[in-house]
Amino acid sequence: MTTDTSQAPRLTSLSHGGGCGCKIAPGLLAELIGKSALPKQFFPDLLVGTETADDAAVYRINDEQAIVATTDFFMPIVDDPYDFGRIAATNALSDIYAMGGQPLMALAIVGMPINVLPHDTIARILEGGESVCRAARIPLAGGHSIDSVEPIYGLVGIGIVNPRQMKRNADARAGDVLILGKPLGVGILSAALKKNLLDEAGYRAMVNATTQLNRPGTALAQFDGVHALTDVTGFGLLGHSLELARGAGLTACIDSASLPVLPAVRGFAEQGIWTGASGRNWASYGAQVTLPAGMTDAQRALLTDPQTSGGLLVSCAPEATDQVLRLFADQGFGAACVIGRMQDGPAQVIVQ
Repeated sequence: MTTDTSQAPRLTSLSHGGGCGCKIAPGLLAELIGKSALPKQFFPDLLVGTETADDAAVYRINDEQAIVATTDFFMPIVDDPYDFGRIAATNALSDIYAMGGQPLMALAIVGMPINVLPHDTIARILEGGESVCRAARIPLAGGHSIDSVEPIYGLVGIGIVNPRQMKRNADARAGDVLILGKPLGVGILSAALKKNLLDEAGYRAMVNATTQLNRPGTALAQFDGVHALTDVTGFGLLGHSLELARGAGLTACIDSASLPVLPAVRGFAEQGIWTGASGRNWASYGAQVTLPAGMTDAQRALLTDPQTSGGLLVSCAPEATDQVLRLFADQGFGAACVIGRMQDGPAQVIVQ
């Protein structure tokens, strides 16, 4: 059945927050999880749980195999339904790559306002997600759907990893180099899009970044020089760098001048265009971050900007830097670059 989409509302108009900007603020999330988490000692084969806010759960099957399980879903960050489905699916599978795993299959999570959105629009969202699963060479094997007030889409991702090769976010070492795989600014561009200020070139740059699968994560698991791995998503670069620092008991130093940034992002930030999640992020973890004197609100907003389907953040030995950058370049991540280092010190982030 086809439906008339000419009077359909903009997808982003139906959501109070888009993409990973929908996330619960990190401080509140930690409080909620702390009140509900089961003690890990009851599950000796649960290698990764909630202890370090890692990207996915990992459960050991045997000495050679462990299951990687994750789920991620959110409300629309763009108005094109096919692009929304692609972005949400790419973002969900990123958590498996961020553990060094290989995706095996996915299940769809679908919540749609059935009486508000044309059925063709909903079908295009699902098609977008299916296209990403085909690109990842995995089956979309099922899922669950509900009639909801706001449109929601995402995936449950199931993957596999050798437990001796998995990469946690807690194993960085002093002296490690930090490498970021994708440019920053997705949240700022999404805020510009909502205000009808983003041109076609800016939109394409945002979609291209957010639909690029973080495949290098699987290969990075095999590099002995890679010690820790995560992806930069809703808590921004500072939030996920702080997770690395907390997990390892080290200080993460970020070189703000070296950060890769999507086109037009700095200009929008200077105009005060960014998401509310930037402020919530800063309120949650700003006490553990040292910024350089004279840093502007716009510059800080880029550091706290929620990234939807953002890049991998790699902590590796200095001698592995060229190998890691070469892998990123070979797989089409031309913006990947060194952005900082890990050093001895308290669990905090220092921006230089």
